[in-house]
Amino acid sequence: MAKSLRMIWFTILLLLLLENSIGVFSVSKYLFGLGSYDITGPAADVNMMGYANTDQTASGVHFRLRARTFIVAEPQGNRVVFVNLDACMASQLVTIKVLERLKARYGNLYTESNVAISGIHTHAGPGGYLQYVVYIVTSLGFVRQSFDALVNGIEQSIVQAHNNLRPGSIYVNKGELLDAGVNRSPSAYLNNPAEERSKYKYNVDKDMTLLKFVDDEWGPVGSFNWFATHGTSMSRTNSLVSGDNKGAAARFMEDWFDQNSGGKILSDVSKAEEIPITAPNISPVVRETHHELHDLAASFQSDSGKPVRVRSTLSQAGRPRFVSAFCQTNCGDVSPNVLGTFCIDTGLPCDFNHSTCGEKNELCYGRGPGYPDEFESTRIIGDRQFKKAVELFNKASEQLKGKIDYRHTFLNFSNLEVTISKQGGGTKVVKTCPAAMGFAFAAGTTDGPGAFDFKQGDDQGNAFWRLVRNLLKTPTQEQVDCQSPKPILLDTGEMKVPYDWAPAILPVQILRIGQLVILSVPGEFTTMSGRRLRDAVKTALTSGRSKEFDANIHVVIAGLTNTYSQYVTTIEEYQIQRYEGASTLFGPHTLNAYIQEFKKLAAALISGQPVQSGPQPPDMLDKQISLLTPVVVDATPLGVSFGDVNVDVPKNSTFKRGGKVTVIFWSANPRNDLMTEGTFALVEILQGKDSWVPAYDDDDFCLRFIWSRPAKLSPLSYASIEWRIPETAASGVYRIKHFGSAKSLLGSIKHFTGASSAFVVG
Repeated sequence: MAKSLRMIWFTILLLLLLENSIGVFSVSKYLFGLGSYDITGPAADVNMMGYANTDQTASGVHFRLRARTFIVAEPQGNRVVFVNLDACMASQLVTIKVLERLKARYGNLYTESNVAISGIHTHAGPGGYLQYVVYIVTSLGFVRQSFDALVNGIEQSIVQAHNNLRPGSIYVNKGELLDAGVNRSPSAYLNNPAEERSKYKYNVDKDMTLLKFVDDEWGPVGSFNWFATHGTSMSRTNSLVSGDNKGAAARFMEDWFDQNSGGKILSDVSKAEEIPITAPNISPVVRETHHELHDLAASFQSDSGKPVRVRSTLSQAGRPRFVSAFCQTNCGDVSPNVLGTFCIDTGLPCDFNHSTCGEKNELCYGRGPGYPDEFESTRIIGDRQFKKAVELFNKASEQLKGKIDYRHTFLNFSNLEVTISKQGGGTKVVKTCPAAMGFAFAAGTTDGPGAFDFKQGDDQGNAFWRLVRNLLKTPTQEQVDCQSPKPILLDTGEMKVPYDWAPAILPVQILRIGQLVILSVPGEFTTMSGRRLRDAVKTALTSGRSKEFDANIHVVIAGLTNTYSQYVTTIEEYQIQRYEGASTLFGPHTLNAYIQEFKKLAAALISGQPVQSGPQPPDMLDKQISLLTPVVVDATPLGVSFGDVNVDVPKNSTFKRGGKVTVIFWSANPRNDLMTEGTFALVEILQGKDSWVPAYDDDDFCLRFIWSRPAKLSPLSYASIEWRIPETAASGVYRIKHFGSAKSLLGSIKHFTGASSAFVVG
């Protein structure tokens, strides 16, 4: 009998141990899927989002914009979605419409609570996709084509990730990147308490946090990382659609992985430098003489054909495409223009406190590492992020283990009560304010100065601009007092004609994947603001009785997420009223409001309690106004067809690596067809004697599609295709092709293709 009892207890104990081991396995193994889709909007006529420069309208493509997504799920439990956009920021209206589509597809599987949509903050993407007036003034109102490209691309990226859900492991790694960002408002940073500043080695965050996704069958299939630097390597005069430094870094890393023997991971980051970052896997053409290549090139005539993208030819059957995203975090005061700020008239450093040159802010510019070439600066800052990401990717060993969870709520930031500490002890209740922008907002930054006589660090304003302001809206004394010491230039939170000028209801969100916690914020936190928020949430998660988290928790901020509400400074930085403080919409207590509300979400996450959804933000799609004129008609001169070559390569020409090839085609407005998941430009290489293979397209850093008109209202237009031949390009016979679509007077769209003469690279 005793033996039987021992056997029963042994069996029960064994079952308990097995159950416990299964439980441990279930929280250390996840299902995950990754997706990526083209979100490149109109590449002509549309004002770019970011600099608010009315003269900066799109006229071509530097490289394409993408939405990159990961979904992580417990096999029988919660899941979270994170989407990284090659866009200036997320949009409340875009988020609303994406969620509506997801609900139609999947029911309540993906909601506002567990979906985060974040922007990298490139200032070189088409604007007009936000719903509040102040963000679409320079784009002549709402641009439906920009909006649709984002909504469609985000949806398709999430659908891909959902369909790719497979078991695997996720690893996290963190390391310092020292030379990709500097503080562009150091005078404001220095107003933070000295004791607080002494805790940190740098006046910007230098840490990159990276996730590595490893499929159980296929091995590594992707990475997402967060690092703080502005998407302003491309200047306020650039007119080519571009993902700026973070978009470039993502393209470099995805190509690096694809080129590295189909995904064989390097053991040493130093070897990554030896791998080409733009050239695809093309077998070199080996011939005895250049004469033979010239004869072969001369034998080909231009022909037509459908656009074939380079990366579609690199896909491997059955294997998920590698997806790499370089996400934004607390970049509010961080510039990629790391050489410093200088006066363009004298070459001397700008004024430290006001970033002016002889009292003029429009003469003060930051210099990137490739100065004066903004494309080279973009490449260098992107390359630095890429190299650090490869290092972290190859050395990632800490596995994410634990629950997947999330909390989300909406808050009205125009009148939020905030409890803060008083000097000498105790607490008091203060409030946030309706949104307003200060005089220094109009001064811009050293990445993109403003105009007129505005300057950063202005806490007074002037009488003339107050008169101009009052024509739009005179702020109440209560608002003036609430926003103090900010002198109000635009009282956007109280301006309602023709509809809301600024947001009031904002989302705050926490996503948890094991020991990683992502704080989704709808704005640009400065360096110290981000540090305070991260520290407050980390303390809230680790200091209680709960054993959910330990000191090894990783807390990252996902900036510009789910909607956009400009900047968040510390209260000390706010007093200085540089651009970031003037753009902190909801007054001096904005940061404390975020910290208070995120601590509530953290407490709910630990306790397992739900949170109220809060007031819903408005859907103002039906109220949108657009003043952008449509494409009326495209035309060519008599005897010329769309796609015909206007300026060809010289006959029997040879180009060397490092050189530039330019071909100009008769073209049509790129708004007629965005070429989604396609290309406007293609470089082909000859394989064998009669097979043209895609080599580079308009998603490559080395190939630029530049569109222009001979006159502003002319129906004629040109496409200049510029190929800067990489040092890694194979020797052989090449040609350049252009794809487009033309609109007739009756409104019909006709697709066309053009091809240059063949030429030799060698």
